[in-house]
Amino acid sequence: MRTEYSEIYLSSVIGRSVITSSGQEVGTLRDLIMVPGEVFPEVSHLVIRRGRNLELLPWGMVKLFTHIVISTTGTAPTGLTSYIPAEGEILVRHDLLDKQIVDVDGAKVVRVNDVKLGNLHDKLCIFSVDIGFRGILRRLGYERFGERVARTLRKDIPTTEISWEYVQPIEANSSKLALNIARNQMNEIHPADLADILESIPIQNIKTVLETIDAETTGETLYELEPDMRNLVINQMDSEHASDILEEMEPDEAADVLADLPDHKAQELLELMDEENAEEIQELLEHEDDTAGGLMNSDYFRLSPNETVGSALTALRLAYEELNEIHYGYVVNEENRPEGAVSIRQLLTHPPEVALSELMDEDLVTVEVSEELTETLELMTKYDLLALPVLDTDGTMAGVLTVDDLLQHLLPKLIKSRRGGMM
Repeated sequence: MRTEYSEIYLSSVIGRSVITSSGQEVGTLRDLIMVPGEVFPEVSHLVIRRGRNLELLPWGMVKLFTHIVISTTGTAPTGLTSYIPAEGEILVRHDLLDKQIVDVDGAKVVRVNDVKLGNLHDKLCIFSVDIGFRGILRRLGYERFGERVARTLRKDIPTTEISWEYVQPIEANSSKLALNIARNQMNEIHPADLADILESIPIQNIKTVLETIDAETTGETLYELEPDMRNLVINQMDSEHASDILEEMEPDEAADVLADLPDHKAQELLELMDEENAEEIQELLEHEDDTAGGLMNSDYFRLSPNETVGSALTALRLAYEELNEIHYGYVVNEENRPEGAVSIRQLLTHPPEVALSELMDEDLVTVEVSEELTETLELMTKYDLLALPVLDTDGTMAGVLTVDDLLQHLLPKLIKSRRGGMM
């Protein structure tokens, strides 16, 4: 029967002698090979140095594995084979220690200082990674000294560990060991936090992180990046993949992304996109950036004049699958001219048989596509609106500009302008 300590840190066993059950030395432990397991990654082999050679000892031949003794099942060093590195193979010490990982739970990039091992169903598993100062002290052999100093100062050295289920390796090879739960949780991280993560890791590792999140989340994350960084990321991606992501984005956001790219790259991505989406984004690109037309979203909740509250609510449920933000429903006639607007609150608080013509506000506040954004913000503030219809020069409906998009665009400039005036 094999015996393990409930908790064993990698730093406490690397370099330990490996002996047979009769006490004969086999060699010294240099590393562990890990493979995916049912719950946590499992150790399949020990990498042992014997003289100048590296050899493999299968985990099934390990009798005892503690921070004091590592022994094999036989009385003689048998069953070992020469170690030959294999593609895609994960070495715990070589591939995890000092590497950057994404702390999915904390939504940040951290560095692995040590690895906690443990026994699960008679398998040696990777339970967690140590990202704290204690892990550094342990690896240097100063953990006890550090604790004495901490007690003298009446302080504590916290243990900062992340369970493997919350770890998303960044390196391309170790990403194969990412558990499904980690991948799912990557999609739960706010795009702004994901953008911070991308900005803090090497550019060559960004593709690995992006492959763990869905296209919609990737698009939202790209939009959160600074233009220069965003362009670097897009250039790291396959053009087909980048065009797929742009198709998942809101048209106005996709247009903003393309507007910051070199013309030839933007045109390449547009040509790879679905024709309808590409035309919609191309129209937005034709407007100046600092105008209502340049920031509007050409997708909006459109309703017909002859609809009722009941049919509008049915349409609303379908629209929410395509539109991220709906503040109002706009009643538009066959000539694509707006006749009025109804709020979502009105739809939810009136009987389904009520006609929209009885509810809608016909006195619409609108702006033209060429309207400056500062003027648009003043209108929104004056009339306490969450969104404004944007009209073409002929009076037809071109899109909708939301207060969220407007503030996201204007606030950085206003803050920068204010700081400049204070200097």
